[in-house]
Amino acid sequence: HVLVAGVGGVGAMAAELIARAGVGRMTLVDADTVEPTNINRQLPALHSTVGLTKVDVVAERLRDINPALCLTTHALYLDETNLPALLENGRFDYVVDAIDTVSPKCHLIRQCLQRDIPLISSMGAGARRDVTQIRFAALGDTFHCRLAKAVRQQLKRMDVDGKRVPVVFSAECADPHAVVSVEGERHKKSTTGTVSYITAAFGCYIAGHVVQHL
Repeated sequence: HVLVAGVGGVGAMAAELIARAGVGRMTLVDADTVEPTNINRQLPALHSTVGLTKVDVVAERLRDINPALCLTTHALYLDETNLPALLENGRFDYVVDAIDTVSPKCHLIRQCLQRDIPLISSMGAGARRDVTQIRFAALGDTFHCRLAKAVRQQLKRMDVDGKRVPVVFSAECADPHAVVSVEGERHKKSTTGTVSYITAAFGCYIAGHVVQHL
């Protein structure tokens, strides 16, 4: 039973490849709807799906791939209040963290570690172009990644050792011109331009990691 938290560019690709590999039970969690700006890189994002809930679009796709798949979806923004019930009731064998905002990402990581649930976490895929720079590492050993730095700092305040968190990250220096301020949005201060194949490659790395460990 695999939980995929966040089914955007990285998470949707990971979810599809995990399903195609034959995993029989999955849970998808994402509160977002498809936006026109997602079309350059996200599996659920088409002109025909703009405005639809991402988990619903991905779920329909996965059921078409494997009609026997036991699939649960939650159009839910994860936080410290709803995570305990999700993790305790799910009995997950593996968790994919493809959340792109720091606070829910850190709460998911911490609560998985507290429950000894195996987890792989995606760091920032934005503003990169070179797929050969994608790496597996412990969070504490990452570099050239603003998201990883922010996650490390918040987890440290939560008394979580970054060396305990397995991640996928890019060793490539991010292009600073690809980062745009979006002050005023609910959960983000900036957004980053992201090319199609980098998020797909992150998803491939994550799916391979999960399937091999299962």
